[in-house]
Amino acid sequence: MSSHDAVPEAATEAQAATEAVADRRRWIALAIVMTAAFMDLVDATIVNIAIPSIERDLGASFGAIQWITAGYALAFAAGLITGGRLGDIFGRKRLFLLGTAGFTVASALCGFAANPEMLVASRLLQGAAAAMMVPQVLSIIHVTFPAHERGKVFGMFGAIIGLGAVSGPLLGALLTQWNIAGLEWRPIFLINLPVGIVGLLLGRKFITESKAPKALRLDIVGVMLVTLALLMLIYPLTRGRETGWPLWGHLCMAGSLVVFAALIAYEKYKTKKDGSPLLELSLFKVKSFAAGIAVQLTFGVVMGIFFLVWTLYMQVGLHWTPLKAGLTGVPFSIAVSTAAGLSVQKLVPRFGRKVLQAGALTMAAGVLLYMGVAGRYGTAIDSWQMIPPLVVMGLGMGLIVAPLTDAVLSDVPREHAGSASGLINTTGQMGNALGLGLVSVVFFGVIDEERLAKAPAEVGAAFTDAFQNALGWAVAVLAAIFLVMFALPAKPKQHVEGAEAEADDSEGAAKEPVLTH
Repeated sequence: MSSHDAVPEAATEAQAATEAVADRRRWIALAIVMTAAFMDLVDATIVNIAIPSIERDLGASFGAIQWITAGYALAFAAGLITGGRLGDIFGRKRLFLLGTAGFTVASALCGFAANPEMLVASRLLQGAAAAMMVPQVLSIIHVTFPAHERGKVFGMFGAIIGLGAVSGPLLGALLTQWNIAGLEWRPIFLINLPVGIVGLLLGRKFITESKAPKALRLDIVGVMLVTLALLMLIYPLTRGRETGWPLWGHLCMAGSLVVFAALIAYEKYKTKKDGSPLLELSLFKVKSFAAGIAVQLTFGVVMGIFFLVWTLYMQVGLHWTPLKAGLTGVPFSIAVSTAAGLSVQKLVPRFGRKVLQAGALTMAAGVLLYMGVAGRYGTAIDSWQMIPPLVVMGLGMGLIVAPLTDAVLSDVPREHAGSASGLINTTGQMGNALGLGLVSVVFFGVIDEERLAKAPAEVGAAFTDAFQNALGWAVAVLAAIFLVMFALPAKPKQHVEGAEAEADDSEGAAKEPVLTH
């Protein structure tokens, strides 16, 4: 072989080695951001199980307990859109690491809280840090992986969502019951410390930095308006039932619509003025994004209704221990994870949006089956009798969560990945808050508290009736989701034009010099 032949061969081998290292780096980066997403999902639900222990240990009032649970959700929802846009402006890796550091510090403060006030403040800080961290997860995935690989990645993301949805209560029950080192409820927060520290060390090394290719500036007025609008909507929904749905709550929610309208008007003005709005309204001209956001909102309502009434039904109505209730959810979690991976990698490329619609119908069938089982066995029902409906529901949910994220982001320009991710997460949180607000109507509205005060033995039967009623509403919302899904593209762009999308991504990467290690 001549020396001329050896040079190109050596160059090819060097290029292959470089590509292999880059490939390994991005999969490690994916594991890091997925772990952060899982940590947030668990923390949103883990506290509920430990509430009795926190109440006893800190002597927390009922109002403080409400703030411990609602404070995280409020701070998280209010900051998501801003967090996503900050990532576009200052760098998604930078904001992810900053958010992870804040989340870890806040978790430590929660774990070592000396009184209820400190715990409430730490939970607010934890939610605000999560609002910086979580939007970067989808943004980093969107800019790191080419179109033809995103399906597989979002399949994994959907599996993580399914796992996180039921892992919080189970993990909370185990950690509280084990009473590690006599710390009672505190390990539910302290467990985040090693995870957060490892995430920071590995994230700094393996995540690739990216930001919007043109310089953007933070829209301060937009931040103030969107935060105010979300707080005016979500705070009354979160606290409504406990405060007896006062007039100020209804006025607040009505007023939020006015603030949202003012926000849209201002964002249109800001776009014309300097092209640097907080909300990229042009995203809503992308059909897949607009339709996906509508589905995300409606699906969030179902999740808000189901998970809360399910927990109340098992722990209050059936008098099950937190551990038994948590373990009952394991088949559901496995079903979601399995269907999520299968849907994006195998089914969506062939059947497109029909997979999501099949998911909505399957989940509705599982809910109807659960209604029947709950009615048939009453308070004598056991965990194994819940497995069939939970598995059917889980399969349906798995067919929705992973392809939905893929569909919403499929046509979003890379430079607006942060803004789009913040909107997706915020919409889901808004839907969840709406669902939680509806629980007071569809669940507690059926329970006759005066009758229960006279006959405490009827609690189980009353909660079973209320559970069935709430599930009926969930079926109605799932039917609405099925119809809204007709607005989604028949097939996501990257599945229709696999090779072409891959070429486009390569070209986009070449044009985007803002990616740095």
